Amino acid sequence: MIWMPCSIPLPNLAGANGMMEPWFQTKGLGDAGQVLAYFAVSKLGEAPIDGITDTNPEGLTAGYGKWGSAVAARLRAGGLSCKVLEKDAFVKQMLEKLIWICAFMLVGARHPGATVGLVEKEHRSEVSALIAELGAAAAAEKGIVFEGAMEDRLCAYSRAVAHFPTAVKEFKWRNGWFYSLSEKAISQGERDPCPLHTAWLKELKIV
Repeated sequence: MIWMPCSIPLPNLAGANGMMEPWFQTKGLGDAGQVLAYFAVSKLGEAPIDGITDTNPEGLTAGYGKWGSAVAARLRAGGLSCKVLEKDAFVKQMLEKLIWICAFMLVGARHPGATVGLVEKEHRSEVSALIAELGAAAAAEKGIVFEGAMEDRLCAYSRAVAHFPTAVKEFKWRNGWFYSLSEKAISQGERDPCPLHTAWLKELKIV
């Protein structure tokens, strides 16, 4: 989830979960403050589940930008964790969360009724392969190097929110970003950087 404090209306984007960067750039908001919210509320009235995992006991939620510290303080006051990062570190974590939602939702969609916890437990080989593929594609596209053990971090988060259902949604903002990398490469006569991702999207008739 990416939340951006801003003084202009952003219909359907405040609280969006996916790759917002291209949209921000088209609006001249490349340096807009953002928050990656690694917490979830199962239903109205229930306490939020914080993004604290066995690999990241300090919590995964992170803020960046002018209001990052203020947002972090408010979340902490509400009993939730939140760290403030510099832009480069924030971008890496943002991409990791994008990889998580794209990989776990797509693998889960191949197994009707699967929760993210079931994907992590019973379909680990599939999701591991997809995490590796999407991670390599994102790193090449952005010219970055991810910290090691990404798979372990993403699987740990899935265990923390194990009951969440899976479905490929908001394609434009999520899996669509990776599919656009595939389309670009293929149009240039190059190898698809995400062949497994593309194959499974086609298998499910999403593309």
